[in-house]
Amino acid sequence: MLNAGKAVKVSIYVSEGSTHHGASTYSTILDFLFFRGIAGATVFKGIAGFGADHHLHATSLIDISDRLPLKIEFIETPEKVDEVLGKLQEMVGSGMIEVQETTIVKAPQSPTPTPAPSTSVKIEGKAQMMRIFIGESDRWQGKPLYEALVSALRAHDLAGVTVHRGILGYGAHRRVHKDKPLHLSRDGSILLSVIDTEEKLQSFLPIIDGMVIEGLVVLSDVDIIKYSHRTLETDEGGSQAEPAKS
Repeated sequence: MLNAGKAVKVSIYVSEGSTHHGASTYSTILDFLFFRGIAGATVFKGIAGFGADHHLHATSLIDISDRLPLKIEFIETPEKVDEVLGKLQEMVGSGMIEVQETTIVKAPQSPTPTPAPSTSVKIEGKAQMMRIFIGESDRWQGKPLYEALVSALRAHDLAGVTVHRGILGYGAHRRVHKDKPLHLSRDGSILLSVIDTEEKLQSFLPIIDGMVIEGLVVLSDVDIIKYSHRTLETDEGGSQAEPAKS
């Protein structure tokens, strides 16, 4: 929670077209800041500018450039900034981060508290699986709930999540939901599966409580036999891309 007094202002400069793990860098950073409990952040879009490459980028009615500068700005306590700065440096790629000391003259009203994030750990041996059952039409702050949950899980450094769409089933209301040819149901079932340590899943449960109004969440013990991933290559925009598949 921000109070009047000394604070830190952070400005992050990226290109509009840059990506991080397949998503736009600025939206990924904004999701990360939101789900890490940062008091507030704003994205500003430039209409002209140049960067380290000394190439001038500008908008016009004929040619809308995707390399225009964007600035993401937020103000937080020094302790909170220290928590997120390392991850931001990784996410920003070839962009720039500026940190300035500032003074809060008037503090905002009390925000909704967010649980402190847990640090990432290596998974091996015993772990837990969390399954989240929701509806395809469920929404959270204007976007599909399952997409918002994926963003929240990623921002909290959960090891990974897979979203499954049900083709047949029923729930608490005992209405049968079924996929039919030439008919795209918007009331189907969605399952999110997450495997991580018990500690990290338990720390994420309060986030689920605030996002899932109607649904089912279950936890079960699992044994991890093998958990590995490929090394990702850095693309032109400073993000990391998966190697091409044959």
